Amino acid sequence: MTQRAKIDTGGSEAEAVGPPVVHRPAGLTSAEVAERVARGEVNDVPVRSSRSTTDIVRANVFTRFNAIIGVLWVIMFFVAPIQDSLFGFVIIANTGIGIIQELRAKKTLDGLAVIGEAKPTVRRDGVAAELSTSEIVLGDLIELGPGDKVVVDGEVAEADSLEIDESLLTGEADPVVKKPGDRMMSGSFVVAGGGAFTATKVGREAYAAQLAEEASRFTLVHSELRTGISTILKYVTWMMVPTAIGLVISQLVVKDNNFKDAVARTVGGIVPMIPEGLVLLTSVAFAIGVVRLGRKQCLVQELPAIEGLARVDVVCLDKTGTLTEGGMDVSELRPLDGADEAYVRKVLGALGESDPRPNASLQAIIDAYPDTVEWRCTEALPFSSARKYSGAAFSEGNGENSTWLLGAPDVLLPAGDPTLTEIDHLNEQGLRVLLLARTANELDSPEVATGAHPTALVVLEQRLRPDAGDTLAYFADQNVATKIISGDNAVSVGAVAGKLDMPGAANTVDARTLPTGREEMAKALDENAVFGRVTPQQKRDMVAALQSHGHTVAMTGDGVNDVLALKDADIGVSMGSGSEATRAVAQIVLLNNSFATLPSVVAEGRRVIGNITRVATLFLTKTVYSVLLAVLVVCSQVEYPFLPRHLTLLSTLTIGVPAFFLALAPNKERAKPNFVRRVMRYAIPGGVIAAAATFTTYLLARHHYSGEGALEAETSAATLTLFLVSMWVLAIIARPYTWWRLTLVATMGGAFLLVLVVPWLQDFFALKLVGTTLPWAAVAIAAAGGLLLEVAWRWVDRRFPA
Repeated sequence: MTQRAKIDTGGSEAEAVGPPVVHRPAGLTSAEVAERVARGEVNDVPVRSSRSTTDIVRANVFTRFNAIIGVLWVIMFFVAPIQDSLFGFVIIANTGIGIIQELRAKKTLDGLAVIGEAKPTVRRDGVAAELSTSEIVLGDLIELGPGDKVVVDGEVAEADSLEIDESLLTGEADPVVKKPGDRMMSGSFVVAGGGAFTATKVGREAYAAQLAEEASRFTLVHSELRTGISTILKYVTWMMVPTAIGLVISQLVVKDNNFKDAVARTVGGIVPMIPEGLVLLTSVAFAIGVVRLGRKQCLVQELPAIEGLARVDVVCLDKTGTLTEGGMDVSELRPLDGADEAYVRKVLGALGESDPRPNASLQAIIDAYPDTVEWRCTEALPFSSARKYSGAAFSEGNGENSTWLLGAPDVLLPAGDPTLTEIDHLNEQGLRVLLLARTANELDSPEVATGAHPTALVVLEQRLRPDAGDTLAYFADQNVATKIISGDNAVSVGAVAGKLDMPGAANTVDARTLPTGREEMAKALDENAVFGRVTPQQKRDMVAALQSHGHTVAMTGDGVNDVLALKDADIGVSMGSGSEATRAVAQIVLLNNSFATLPSVVAEGRRVIGNITRVATLFLTKTVYSVLLAVLVVCSQVEYPFLPRHLTLLSTLTIGVPAFFLALAPNKERAKPNFVRRVMRYAIPGGVIAAAATFTTYLLARHHYSGEGALEAETSAATLTLFLVSMWVLAIIARPYTWWRLTLVATMGGAFLLVLVVPWLQDFFALKLVGTTLPWAAVAIAAAGGLLLEVAWRWVDRRFPA
């Protein structure tokens, strides 16, 4: 793009005469915009960060198990006292809690999404201004710079060395050079250069925009945790249906009981088979996690990202903007081969002026060497992460023309050049070094850097983030490997890592020497920690290589060169100040631009996943013993021992209330795979032991008690055994003990004791221990069951390690 500059004309100032100035289109007028809005030609595709209120209510209310429990609840209203309908009120309360928590999460997400929303620059009435994507209309002129995302389909109107990456849409890795008239696809992004394009398709007509909306929409699916719970619920349904049918037949047909009592006991057998609180608790735990992270200015664009980070064992970091702050300072200018320093300063000032969208390195040069000379840029080559240099051709105002390159010394200079030795010493101090070189080749030549003459070294000092060292130490303490993957010189990157006391900082690798084979690359990545001169495509390959070795990889970055790796990583983390493209593909955006927030995100994920795995064992133990008790009752042709009120009381004290607190407790354990296997290996033996102990007590009580009130006495004894065994399960799950966990277990035990000793509670729950022989026998059987639990779970740990 032609730029205007001043030349020396014998003391007077005049505009340089060069290539004709290209007229910049003014864009639409306000009247044209209003007309298009009236016609509905607006980019009205809603990119939502969260589910709608209607979706949240529907997802929490209209579930398969809520429908089953609702039908049973209605039946109980007609055949039993209100005490036996308590399970229905518990479900209403749980559903309400779930809705409220998700609405809180939605409010948090929507608020953060507005802050983090990409706002393209649109030119109207000749003035460029940032607008929301939903305000773009058909025909708008949208300006583009490096890292900008193409938000609607269009046609290139202006192009200044414009290079577009369309790999997220087409799979083609190489950037595409765009010229006026070329087609632009929404979902692609700018990797180099700049320009503007005219919107030709907006709203739902832009198919690629619809794909982007679907890809970035908040979701509650595609996580191992939710998939595992769905699998468990599917098997529970298969077990529950035949068991429930058998129970209905045995209680209503085989036994000649009081009809209403038989119905109540049948419902009492069916309701506890349903782990209704498990799904609710998972949603609540995730929702609270979103709210907690939201308070730390962390936008979770996809809910499973919380879970994914909990499973991460490798974090790949881009140095610039992550370990270092975005800005840099020029600390030294070293002319080479006797170059005139004053002239070099002029060159650097002109180079700074030649790029309308400077990166952090060039901005530092602009700040140090403002353009005060009468040079005119005749051609520019914008910086590219793949090239690792930029360039410009100038008319110097005195009849001389020159072409300059500015970039990575080890890319612009041949191997063995003596200047590289001097540069290595600077890199070892953690300084960033750029080489200014003069070339005789044309900028558009593939061989532009060949034979370039080194003229000066620009030494830049990078500003380390004050919290980066603590963050790296946290990951090391948590057994999470960190890999620094940077486009900068490997020695310089290693020196920065060394200043932050990063493990393995001394082992630096120049990525140009890495093998291309995935297996060989994976081995190199496992053995080393710091990599320099990495190209954007290499970053993507490195993520894939780590994944091929079974690693769960998180990638952080803020630049356009990180987009491909962010997209392919298990978890992509972008800084809020990063490019539009990185924010669009990342699952997590750190709006406060603080790398130190990442440990909080990891900790939140571990808390959610670890605690859900823990409390899922409680829920599924109940499901197992409920199904087995029903099977034993059907096979033995006896009355079902419990009324709904008994199991509602037990579920509340041994599962519902404890699970809520345990699910929100701190938990630093890294999430492990195979959720279903890890949960069921405890739930099955726990449920079997609880059912066996309870049914043993029930059969003993049937032989011990007789006459009027015998069934109530038998039920009370069986309830005591089941409660004590369930409390033992809770006591194991609550380990390792803290003061509040011991208090929680003791409080639940005290509440049950209160029911047994307070007369009106005895009547309300139909629980009254008769005599001393059977109650103490029930306690003894429960104690034996507890000891068996300890032995069984220890055996499971050895036989089926997680």
